[in-house]
Amino acid sequence: MNIALNRFSRAFALAASLLSATALAGSANAQGTEGLVVYNAQHESLGREWIDAFTKETGIKVTMRQGGDMQFANQIIQEGDASPADVFLTENSPAMSLVDGAGLFAPVEKETLDQVPDQYRPADGMWTGIAARTTVFAYDKTKLSEDKLPKSLLDLADPAWKGRWGAAPAGADFQAIVAALLQLKGEDATKAWLKGLKDNATPYKGNSVAMKAVNAGEVEGAVIYHYYWFGDQAKTGENSKNVGLHYFKNQDPGAFVSVSGGGVLKSTQHMKEAQAFLRFITSKAGQAVLKDGTSYEYAVGKDAPSNDKLTPLADLNAPKVEASTLDSKKVVELMTAAGLI
Repeated sequence: MNIALNRFSRAFALAASLLSATALAGSANAQGTEGLVVYNAQHESLGREWIDAFTKETGIKVTMRQGGDMQFANQIIQEGDASPADVFLTENSPAMSLVDGAGLFAPVEKETLDQVPDQYRPADGMWTGIAARTTVFAYDKTKLSEDKLPKSLLDLADPAWKGRWGAAPAGADFQAIVAALLQLKGEDATKAWLKGLKDNATPYKGNSVAMKAVNAGEVEGAVIYHYYWFGDQAKTGENSKNVGLHYFKNQDPGAFVSVSGGGVLKSTQHMKEAQAFLRFITSKAGQAVLKDGTSYEYAVGKDAPSNDKLTPLADLNAPKVEASTLDSKKVVELMTAAGLI
């Protein structure tokens, strides 16, 4: 009897799921031939993996437009209620906060929010975390032993590190790190560290370029996000064979975990489908794309495992940062004043 009931329940749930997906697909197709429009500031390959998996499951067509965090955030604000975007995905949270502050997001459905722990989404529920990455110090293993590594991100402002390390200060990735430093240590400490960065570091155009410079012996280390190293190692390893990763831990600003965000534009004409897309990304199926794919970013869904090669998020001992209040405008102001951008 119980076996029969269980079989009936599973069959009913499957039928309901298929009916729901069909209804969503029909609604999206009825409202526009383009389906959903996603402004994707995440890595293009990861955005495509999510979209393909969602479309396979629901039948809903999604058009992805690729760009950068702040590029799209400013574009959405400029477009206002006339934005063609239904969903906005970012690499770092300051861009989400900018759009949220302009009042352009619709509240995220409770079912979606419940799939993500509190620490990876803002308290106002206007967007949610979808993935994460951690700051690391990529170092030349042929030149630096572990006992010679900086104990804190702040140590890199010391004159002893002059000419020895690199970073990509012009990018949104690095500016998110500075935003965390500002929140954790205040304006004076951030100004002092930025001065040290200007004096000591070699600027590069992007995290991968900075890592390559470490590998080639141009500098002894660089502040980057972790997944550039893992991605290169998974391919040929030619740009990281001499590179090790140093995790600052100890709740240091250098242990900052940056949250990638996803939000639904309140101006969307496809609200049901847009919410379904965000719900899918944060579901176990959507987060499995992070575990099994090639992005090497952290999964942030509840009970969603990350790639086995990564140091677990719980072991990073990251500082507590409120993602929704990272101040991108102030960071740009401080970095401009320091002559970094």
